[in-house]
Amino acid sequence: LIWDRLGWTLLVTTIALGLTWIIAIPIGIYSATHQYSRGDFFFSFLGFLGLSVPDFALGLAYLALGIFVFNISVTGLFSGSMENAPWSLAKVMDLVNHLFWPALILGVAGTAQLIRIMRGNLLDVLGQQYITTARAKGLKENVVINKYAVRVAINPLISVMGMQLPELFSGATTLGIVLTLPTIGPMLFDALMSMDMYLAGTILLFLALML
Repeated sequence: LIWDRLGWTLLVTTIALGLTWIIAIPIGIYSATHQYSRGDFFFSFLGFLGLSVPDFALGLAYLALGIFVFNISVTGLFSGSMENAPWSLAKVMDLVNHLFWPALILGVAGTAQLIRIMRGNLLDVLGQQYITTARAKGLKENVVINKYAVRVAINPLISVMGMQLPELFSGATTLGIVLTLPTIGPMLFDALMSMDMYLAGTILLFLALML
């Protein structure tokens, strides 16, 4: 039972984690190097918004927009016409489209958190004496930022990544129920509701091992 859904769960959470880092790191660097600018205020506002809006609410909004506004299939892994069709490029693209948006929604809160952490870390590093020395040597600003400052400021984010995994799994539970995704989350919820302690306990053991 678990094996059938474990792969999809890992795929969704991995995509969400990758999108989180790809989006958060550049924005955090920009906010730190343009402190108190309009762009910094804008991204800070988006960060607080991302932290405050729960993923299941974004999932419901995505569901409503997809069905009532754009009239497209947004639940499950495939559209109705593609579900039983043989594998082709069109089916792969349909799968990517059904996985990308849930993964993006799942990573919104983590992205907002990483933006704030990266911005704070980089601001601390930019005030260090060795950064002043690097600038005094005449190095270009992008070299000072990317080679010296970012390499140090990004280290604490590795620890944060481990803390984000449980949040991604818990978010995948509610989002999986809203969008009817075949991930472990809805199965864990059903196991808890039906008091199936063996299935629920095994799922928790698998999640603990992955963490």
